[in-house]
Amino acid sequence: MSNNLQEKKVKVNLDKRSYDIVIGSGLIDEIGLKIKPLISSKRVFIISNPTVFSLYGDRVCRSLKSVGFDVNFLEVSDGENYKSLETAYELYGQLINHNASRFDVIIALGGGVIGDLAGFVAATYMRGLPFIQLPTTLLAQVDSSVGGKVAVNHPKAKNLIGCFYQPRFVLIDIDVLKTLPERELKVGLAEVIKYGFLSGEEFLSFLEEHIEDILAINPEILTEVVLRCCEFKARIVEADEKDFGKRAILNYGHTIGHVIEASSGYKKYRHGEAIAIGMVCAAKIAQKRGLIQEGFVRQHEDILKRAGLPIMPPSLDAKDVMKHLLLDKKRCDEDHAFVLLKGIGEPIIESVAGDDILESLKPCQ
Repeated sequence: MSNNLQEKKVKVNLDKRSYDIVIGSGLIDEIGLKIKPLISSKRVFIISNPTVFSLYGDRVCRSLKSVGFDVNFLEVSDGENYKSLETAYELYGQLINHNASRFDVIIALGGGVIGDLAGFVAATYMRGLPFIQLPTTLLAQVDSSVGGKVAVNHPKAKNLIGCFYQPRFVLIDIDVLKTLPERELKVGLAEVIKYGFLSGEEFLSFLEEHIEDILAINPEILTEVVLRCCEFKARIVEADEKDFGKRAILNYGHTIGHVIEASSGYKKYRHGEAIAIGMVCAAKIAQKRGLIQEGFVRQHEDILKRAGLPIMPPSLDAKDVMKHLLLDKKRCDEDHAFVLLKGIGEPIIESVAGDDILESLKPCQ
């Protein structure tokens, strides 16, 4: 079967910063042909980690070289703790040693850590050079590779140092998910479920029907899932590129999720696992405010459990929680701009006090 039969495209319309997201099977072998019309330079720098590069590096390099690109590989160690200013500084040094110009291209080959880090380096080296997202995890495919948020972590908070810098192109090959560890697939599914609760009954029902198909890496179902998530996020980004309004709804579950990640030193919980817990806590806050019924909280718990994700928060020290909440980018004075739901597909943003956030965590303390 031809790969092109499965190929889907989503356009992110941002005037001169517009770009395409192309989704399908076997596309990793077409990266050279896909980006050649978009790129004026002959040199590309692939930023990846050893694990991902060992799986896909040869195929990506072969495709790029086949259309005349001069290919260079910049290695980053595997792990969230390498998404840092120190790693960015090392990458700047390597680019300088290669005499990289502002017209050369960075390709982010990997998951969210690589995408965020490579995008940050692309945005800041020589005040910006083009970059391509080639995400290899479900989490990156449906979320972090789309929308132009690039960042590195500070020891005290995740994604605290960053900017908005749109990619030139996003290529999503569903086939790479076949080599994804089961835990990583589930981590990405948390963000997919988030889109289900945000977008409406139709997509959430589709997910509830096909959770097992997704976990079994059914290519047709996964293509549809990734397509719908990218379409939803693209429309949000078009309406609010710099996250001053509507885009904030994409942070559903993230305020508490980021606290859980930070409190555990980014070691115990993966991003999607923390977000899954954060969504349940957000649902509990909404229930306490009378926005939703208890059954809606149970619906959160049921689909997340079916996806193999945690729903119960760990025991957290109240002072530690408050310390991390103070670094929340959405905080306003003493309260937090918190994404809550009035129902499926009905997100609202309300001010939530730290005490209410602590209350949502209490059952597991």
